[in-house]
Amino acid sequence: MTLFHAVVWTDHQSAQVLQFDAEHVRADKVRAHTHHTAQHGSAVRSEHEFFGEVCDALDGVSEVLVTGSHTAIADFRHYADKHRPQTAARIAAYEVVDHPSENQLVALARQYFLKHDPMVGIPTPT
Repeated sequence: MTLFHAVVWTDHQSAQVLQFDAEHVRADKVRAHTHHTAQHGSAVRSEHEFFGEVCDALDGVSEVLVTGSHTAIADFRHYADKHRPQTAARIAAYEVVDHPSENQLVALARQYFLKHDPMVGIPTPT
């Protein structure tokens, strides 16, 4: 089953990726790997690995809504723009939200995407 829309809720330790259409939802979770080292920059490498895995989870999705705290989505946006421009191009919007449930997240995303297309299974041309 190919789903053309996704919503991501992320902070710096985990992400919830929900791919959906008008009737179906597929949920994936991505967790950051913590590397406890004294090496300078290891936290940045860990964050890049984490955000890279989130981008990988969005492969094949035509339109994405990214949600989370202001800081988390700003850091994710910076990573995607700089390191994953093909993913950044498919991100429709960034919305600041505070720990919604899975159902609330899907409802928010469906409402957002219904403003742009009817989610009938045909992706909006980019």
